[in-house]
Amino acid sequence: MTKDTKVQADSPATGAVALADGTIFLGFGAGATGTNVGEICFNTSITGYEEILTDPSYASQVVLFTFPHIGNVGANADDQEESSPEGMKAARGAIFREPITAPSNFRSTSHFDAWMKSRGIIGLSGVDTRAMTRLIREKGMQKVAICHQPEGRIDTDALVAQARAWKGLDDADLAADVVGNATFENNEQTWKAGSGYGALEDAKFHVVVVDFGVKKNILRNLASVGARSTVVNGDATAAEIAALKPDGVVFSNGPGDPAATILRSGDMIRDVIASGTPILGICLGHQLLALALGAKTMKMAQGHHGANHPVRDHTTGKVEIVSMNHGFTVDPSTLPEGVEESHTSLFDGTNSGLSVAGKPIISVQHHPEASPGPQDSFYLFDRFAGLMADHRG
Repeated sequence: MTKDTKVQADSPATGAVALADGTIFLGFGAGATGTNVGEICFNTSITGYEEILTDPSYASQVVLFTFPHIGNVGANADDQEESSPEGMKAARGAIFREPITAPSNFRSTSHFDAWMKSRGIIGLSGVDTRAMTRLIREKGMQKVAICHQPEGRIDTDALVAQARAWKGLDDADLAADVVGNATFENNEQTWKAGSGYGALEDAKFHVVVVDFGVKKNILRNLASVGARSTVVNGDATAAEIAALKPDGVVFSNGPGDPAATILRSGDMIRDVIASGTPILGICLGHQLLALALGAKTMKMAQGHHGANHPVRDHTTGKVEIVSMNHGFTVDPSTLPEGVEESHTSLFDGTNSGLSVAGKPIISVQHHPEASPGPQDSFYLFDRFAGLMADHRG
């Protein structure tokens, strides 16, 4: 870590990240070359780095991995999480303690460094990730500029200026930037050892998924409980959704400030709620549901990003280990009458879910489709299928 203003051509550093507070971390560049700006956050996951960097919820963010060794699984097309057929991008950068590990996995089809380069993700290794994590914990998620300059000419003054000039995530409707315009169908199911991804043949339900940056595994988990999905973007109207005759509606995960996205999609969400159609909200979709019901959201200092977060389900009293990825949260003190917390984070007591009296609604902040080992939250898809069966009956 250094505060030096410029790095000359004879410096061994080929990459750097500059924080808006002026702090500079020098290291070795990887992946794509050039400079990207974004908001830095740390992720505590040990596995799933490809899924993380392709999760549309990470749009405009630079992910700092607290686990030091990244790359041993390589990369492959099956583990990518973005669903849009138009192939929208997610994270802008990734930071590691150690250089990217050579792949050593039978499913690998590409070295992780080459994969990052192909997707325009700038990497940085050889930095003190513990110090960076502590900085984020103390000062919050900051705007940063990350660069990879193979020739070693790094202008850190310019990097700091770029970080400070970036508008940030507040008031940003990033969900509009990560989804395509095309409506598409899904019947692909979750992975099974020895056979790969299955295909749903006899669907019990038809679900409309409103895409704010939906992950593939959400669609796969829906298919695994018998639901065929039709995916539409967040500009769809409630009338257009109703015309598809869904048994249920899913409001998906996604990036950005929910208070900005609700301005575009709020009327549609409120109309779907009023229709009485069973609803499942996930991550950004959960926050949008809360806003549509009259609650408020707020920016978090460091957010929740990892695969080891304990959450209590108020319905059963059980504690589940979940994956999370969010920088905004629902303020539980603003929940209106008839709306109650259904799940709570045991890390910091923040809201992780809500229920609505008299409405067939399941809404959670965490990612029930993620399976970094534990599959503790898969039951939510069965619970949603139960709501659809009851509604149909």
